[in-house]
Amino acid sequence: MDEEDDFKPGEPIVELGKEDLDPYSVEELDARIRRLQAEIDRVTSHKAGKTSHMSAADALFRKG
Repeated sequence: MDEEDDFKPGEPIVELGKEDLDPYSVEELDARIRRLQAEIDRVTSHKAGKTSHMSAADALFRKG
């Protein structure tokens, strides 16, 4: 299964994966990695919040 199968054509994440990186300098690639890592951290944090919320809800309903 291709990773792109999880996303619709034209979504920014799909377009990023198709972009030619050859024109970028090492410094530009480092900056891109920092921006992408910041987005990964943001999504990971958001997911952790959802997971925590779901766990709390599950625990509440199990008591009943």
